[in-house]
Formats: sequence, structure tokens, C-alpha cells
Amino acid sequence: MKASGAQILAQMLAGYGVSHVFMVPAVLRRTFAEMERRTSIRRIHTHGEKAAAYMADGYARACGKPGVCMAQVVGALNLAAGLRDAWLAHSPVIAFTGGRDPKTKFRKVYQEIDDVPAFEPVTKWNATVDAVERFPDMLRQAFRVATSGAPGPVHLQFRGNEGQLDQEEAEMEPLVEPQFARVPAFRPRPDLDDLKKAAQYLERAERPVIIAGGGVRWSGAGAELVALAEALSIPVATSLNGKDCIAASHPLAVGVVGSYSRESANRVVAAADLVFFIGTSAGGMTTHVWTVPKIGVPAIQIDIEAETIGRNYPVKAGILGDAKVSLAALLKLSSNVQRSKWLEQVKSICREWQSKYQPALESDAAPVRPERICAELSRHVPGDAIVLADTGHAGMWMGGMYDLRGGQSFLRSAGHLGWAFPAGLGAKCAAPGRPVVTFTGDAGLWYHLGEIETAVRWNIAAVTVVNNNASGNQSKRGFDRAYGGEQTAQARELWTYRMVDLARVATDIGALGIRVERPRDFPPALEKALASGKPAIVDVVTDIEAIAPAAVTG
Repeated sequence: MKASGAQILAQMLAGYGVSHVFMVPAVLRRTFAEMERRTSIRRIHTHGEKAAAYMADGYARACGKPGVCMAQVVGALNLAAGLRDAWLAHSPVIAFTGGRDPKTKFRKVYQEIDDVPAFEPVTKWNATVDAVERFPDMLRQAFRVATSGAPGPVHLQFRGNEGQLDQEEAEMEPLVEPQFARVPAFRPRPDLDDLKKAAQYLERAERPVIIAGGGVRWSGAGAELVALAEALSIPVATSLNGKDCIAASHPLAVGVVGSYSRESANRVVAAADLVFFIGTSAGGMTTHVWTVPKIGVPAIQIDIEAETIGRNYPVKAGILGDAKVSLAALLKLSSNVQRSKWLEQVKSICREWQSKYQPALESDAAPVRPERICAELSRHVPGDAIVLADTGHAGMWMGGMYDLRGGQSFLRSAGHLGWAFPAGLGAKCAAPGRPVVTFTGDAGLWYHLGEIETAVRWNIAAVTVVNNNASGNQSKRGFDRAYGGEQTAQARELWTYRMVDLARVATDIGALGIRVERPRDFPPALEKALASGKPAIVDVVTDIEAIAPAAVTG
């Protein structure tokens, strides 16, 4: 049939189950008009391209379907910057931008530069669409690449500064491949001999430990992970990306390992004589720069990417395959093992952590201690919530101090401060029936403060809890070192801000803003925010001297 690119694009996005697109106009204008006429896709107009990419990322991580973000040519570089977190977290985000027209290349068209190279480091596939006839196959390939193997971002640049190519017509059909509408698109099966070899090492080890990463989460392998751990009596540590693979209350759960970690997890991993990496690249954050565990510890590894297996830790056995399928197959080959001595040591380490940090977790101090906020969130966030954490101190506090319950999802910034607030809005768009609670600091919220207005305009009722200490105090240690080991006025002004009532700012914009200055006022504030049905900012005044504990290595 003869159709415009806009008609094909709108119909195919709807066919792939896309419910929202996040963008800064103007781009693919005719496509948006077709979305209005033909689909129920909501078009979320944001105040910044980077925030649009973060929203698409939060959407993708919350529902497992590709998130879509868009920008015209002048905003393309900002969109590319926003894809860095999706790239680092293996999140299937599809970015559309306007691009140069061959007829006017090299003639200094207004606002135009060659943006394509900027997307190369942050995408699995980076391509241009220069003929309208290519819309069907290029969009299908974008979804294939984003959802297959280890998922990740894709970029398509459409001819015309605003992607005006979508106005042209050709003979074409809106072909959709439902298999690639969500992650995982494929579940490759592992080699039986590799599984048998791994099973032997697991059964022989005296003090094995599992480190579960984001690949377990993307695979939906949490139940298989827990079943194997229970059968073999193996404690489970997770990366931040894998935090929701096992409930904190499970007797085998020891917490998040690495740099933004719980001390008990690092101590357990350091004491292990075999480390089983599942769906994690064993990168610098998860291993605290390859010190937990130390290089040389016997290891086995499951991953969907061959190049990841053994990259950072030489392995005794490597299993190439989908985490869910591989763990289920491994369980069938494994005999039940009792490791009472090892598990008692693990429980002792966890009890010591609890005893050490109990005073801070229960502190009634004002300004409020961040540990107390995390403890209250552990108790009062609904059991079906999606919980998000920013990087920096927010990631450290939530990684180490927040106890996640079964049924909750946990999403974290893979490295970019300011990600969490817009990502939380995207997560709420993906799962409107689930509570969404984001934890960030004032330093993180300032990045995309204008998106409060976006949330109000589109009625995105996510709740954002702000650790407001008028600073980016994670930087305190570093600046103190740079200034000779002591805190000076010059050093302090580099990481402190004015104290601003962010609840009042939110209220003035049209959201619900609640200021909390005492720990006992936090639970009712959170309850009110969740019940409001509005975008909400819970602004908690916290202690600027509260510094998250540094990671231990043993």
C-alpha cells in the first residue's frame, strides 16, 4: 500500500506496544499527528533532551519494553549524552533524531552539525534513514538490536533537521515482529558440558558465593536464582542493578557488593573460595575496582555475551546463555548441599552489620540522618513499588541501607547524577498502576528541576524523596584531600549550595510538595504523597555531615 513515513512509524510503534514517547520538539511532527489519529501513544514533551532520554530509560527498565526518545537535530547531542546511562545499564532505549539532508550538506545550514558520530560510543546500532522506503526495515532492525543479546540503546537519524522525511510517501507495509517488543527477545541455551563443569565446582566449594547482576533482572531469573541458591546453600550478593533479584529478608541475601555496597556483602564475598558471577560484567563498581573479590579467586560465570565471560576474572567454567534458562538447567544437574558452617559465618557477618548500623538506622536526630530515611523507606514503601535511586550518595545510601521486599523493583543510575528523577517519571509512565518512589539528593534534583512542570502537565504521579542537605557532600572527602587533608572555606564552597525549600518550589509549579524536618514526620509525608495521585516531592532536611560509609575490602 502507499503510505507516508509518518503513518508507518506511528502504526509500527503502536504495534510494538509503545505507550509513550519522550521528546523535545520539534521532530517528526507529522508522525505525532498520525499518533493522535491512529494510536493511543502518549507524547511526553519534556524540557530537555537529556531528561527525555532518562525518561525513556526509566520506562524501559520498568517494563522491559524499549523506551523511545526523540529530538531535532540541534538537540541530538544532548540526547546522545542522555543515552550514556542506558548504554552502561544495558537498557533498550531507541532514539530518533533529525539529521542532515544530502542536498544541503556542507553549506552551513542553521543549527546543523554531523551528530551521527556522537551516538557511536553509546549505542549498539547507529544508523541513518535517508529514504522513506526504509522506514519499515530500519525500525524493525532497531527493535531487534535493542532487545537481543545484552540489550542496549539504538539510534536512528531521519533525514531533515526535524525528520521531515516522514512526510514523504512510498509503497510499504507496517511490518511488526512481536518477538522483539520486549527483553529478552531470545533465550539462548547453554552447553551441557559447561553446565556439568560448573555444577562440579559449585558442589565441591566450601565457601561459595553468588554475585547476581542486571542480566538476572533483564532475564527475569530471580526465582531460578533463589531456587539454586537454596538447593546449594549459597549466599547471594547482588550488584546495584541486580538488587531486586532477591528480597533482603531472604536468609541467603547478604546485600549489594562493590563500591556502593553493604559492608556485610563485601565481607562475605571477600571470604569466599568460589565466586559465581551471574549476569554481571564484574566491572569496577560491582567489585570495588576488582578488590572484592580479589583477582585470582576461583570463579565461574554465566552471561549472554561471550566476550564478558572471563573478561575481569579468569574462570574455571564459563556458561554462555540466558540467565533464566541456564540457572534452571543448572538446578536440574545439582544435588542439594548443606554448608552449615559457611552459612553460620555468613549470618554472623550480617548480624554484625545490623548491630553496627542500627543506631543510625533508628536515629531521631534532626537534621535527619539519611540512614533513617532508608529505614523508613524499607518499612513503608508499598510491596509492589518501583524504587529508583540516583548515583553518588543516593546510590550509596540505598545500596547499603535500603531493604528491598519481594515484589518490588529496583532501578538505579548507572553513573549519571540527576538520572533518577526523570527516570522515575518514565517508570511511572510504563507502570501507571504501580507506586513509584525515587530517592535522590538536592544535587541530583537540581539537574532536571524543570521536569517537575513536565510531571504536572502530563499528570505523572511519581513520588520523589529528596535528601536535602544543601550540598553534594559525597565530594567532601575528595576536596578535603585536594586541599591538603583539611576542610577549608575554599574547598567547602565547591560542594555546598544554598538551602532551598524544594517542597515550596514543587508546590509553586503545581505538584504536591511536603517539607520534612523530623524523622517521625517522614512516614505520614510518604503516605500522603503516595495517596495524592499527583507528582510529589518529599523534601527531607538532612545532616550535611552525614557521609556514606566507604566500601570495605574484607
